[in-house]
Amino acid sequence: MSYADVYDQSMHDPEGFWAEAADALHWDRRWDRVLDADNPPFYHWFQGGLLNTCYNALDRHVAEGRADQPALVYDSPVTATRRIYTYSELRDEVALFAGVLRAHGLEKGDRAVIYMPMVPEAAVAMLACARIGVIHSVVFGGFAAQELATRLDDADAKMVISASCGIEVAKVIPYKPLLDAAIDLAERKPEHCIILQRPQAEAAMTPGRDIDWLEAVHEAQPVDCVPVEATHPLYILYTSGTTGVPKGVVRDNGGHAVALKWSMKHIYGVDPGDAFWAASDVGWVVGHSYIVYGPLLHGCTTILYEGKPVKTPDAGAFWRVISDYNVRVLFTAPTAFRAIRREDPNAELMGNYDLSNFRTLFLAGERCDPDTLHWAEDNLGVPVIDHWWQTETGWPMTANCIGIQQMPVKPGSASLPVPGYDIQVLDAEGNEVARDKIGNIAVKMPMPPGCLPTLWHNDQGFINSYLNEYDGYYLTGDAGKKDEDGYLWIMSRIDDIINVAGHRLSTGGMEEVLASHHDVAECAVIGPNDKLKGEIPLGFAVLKAGVDRPHDEITAELVQMVRNKIGPLACFKIALIVDRLPKTRSGKILRGTMKKIADNTPWKMPATIDDPVILDEITEALAKAGYPKQ
Repeated sequence: MSYADVYDQSMHDPEGFWAEAADALHWDRRWDRVLDADNPPFYHWFQGGLLNTCYNALDRHVAEGRADQPALVYDSPVTATRRIYTYSELRDEVALFAGVLRAHGLEKGDRAVIYMPMVPEAAVAMLACARIGVIHSVVFGGFAAQELATRLDDADAKMVISASCGIEVAKVIPYKPLLDAAIDLAERKPEHCIILQRPQAEAAMTPGRDIDWLEAVHEAQPVDCVPVEATHPLYILYTSGTTGVPKGVVRDNGGHAVALKWSMKHIYGVDPGDAFWAASDVGWVVGHSYIVYGPLLHGCTTILYEGKPVKTPDAGAFWRVISDYNVRVLFTAPTAFRAIRREDPNAELMGNYDLSNFRTLFLAGERCDPDTLHWAEDNLGVPVIDHWWQTETGWPMTANCIGIQQMPVKPGSASLPVPGYDIQVLDAEGNEVARDKIGNIAVKMPMPPGCLPTLWHNDQGFINSYLNEYDGYYLTGDAGKKDEDGYLWIMSRIDDIINVAGHRLSTGGMEEVLASHHDVAECAVIGPNDKLKGEIPLGFAVLKAGVDRPHDEITAELVQMVRNKIGPLACFKIALIVDRLPKTRSGKILRGTMKKIADNTPWKMPATIDDPVILDEITEALAKAGYPKQ
């Protein structure tokens, strides 16, 4: 079938479409209703069905002949460690650790917070929770104590599963002091903490509360999978950058398993047995969906990589992993490729590795500029596909679904709506805008399986955050346009559409122009307030390694390029050269914080920031350019 046929089927008969997809899984009891729409906007998929996500990810494959196939590959250049777990080995590890959880009082419906580095035990802990119906909430390893405390309180976690430390390139980050401080701050204290002691840093244990991972596993007995309702929560994932009461995105078991299993073949084009690598972190939604659950539900080999795209040890790190494990598909953020390109502009290190079996590169996390996409295409010689989704949806909303029909790539576009998603671009009144006009991107309810049914213990917050703007639509928070072929172009967050003397302009469009300059490795554009014009764009550019031209020459060229391609109405007059841009640990540029600094408005250090020192450098660069204006 063509993409158009599959998409039309998903729109005209969603219940039949997703029932057929669900048949690819093992159900302990088949559902009574594919979609329960009796209480909008709270929709439930596969009402009445019983299944177990861990069984479908591990035990089922062992029973069906994949016992000796690699399930999970752990590759850690920062500790010089590699380990391969077969499906039977991973199942046995998970069953034992589920026995640990059971032995310490955890039962179906209890919550466990997982605060781990990129080690295989993080995946084991997630799957062990799923095995017995415990709801896990993974918090990015090394997160600040106050942010961890708010999540402990909101989830009312009965247990924390953590490690003594994480490793960032060559720096050891002790986790236990952060965990102890978070528990001190939390109003709701966990009963126990299970700690994986790593040789790089030994954690001090609190008697009576803290349990050594290895000792507990040694004493444990394996347990079987517990079937749970399809609507039973699998996990809670708190959205990054939250303050006060965090937003806990809930993911159910049934819809999540169906959507991810379907996506592996139809979006990413991989088959059971293929090696699939999502170069992300288990602390983010990508790690949940496409390091742990998606590949294992589909019977693939998944790569869990404890390293960086550069400096572990060099900009050839990704090519080594692809070569060593015969990776067919890589999914990562555009930021990773910008970092690689900055260190190795001509991709010379790529020539050291055999990439002959590599088939497709998928990019997501933030908008991919055409220049980065072309660089990857030219050097890899495979399709490079930008696609778009969010923590809230759990799996892609738009993509070039190569497992259905590979459509033409349009550099700068996030491709076409994925089957199941009715995506529209709306104006302030809720009317669909004309093609190629920028508006607010929204998804018609009900969204397909796998998307959030609500927020954890916060139904009203779910409505207020996502559903109040347009009746019957989920507001994504992104702005963009559809072209004449139906391709979606994500231009920026809605808050990043700036108003320059009455003209609504996309900072993303300006970034696309800056990124096309041959000396620029990555860039960002913000819109500081201006008394005369409302807002004025201000650009930041990081140069490629080895560029030694005068900065004023480069900035003059950047200003002229924006004037030529977007026009004088953009009023783009200032571009600043900086050594680096402030980002979250998942690679998103902190444009909002940069704008607040430029406007001299109050701001809070983002909890997810990769390196706080960078904001001092940005503040200094802005001051030299006359910001904040007096």
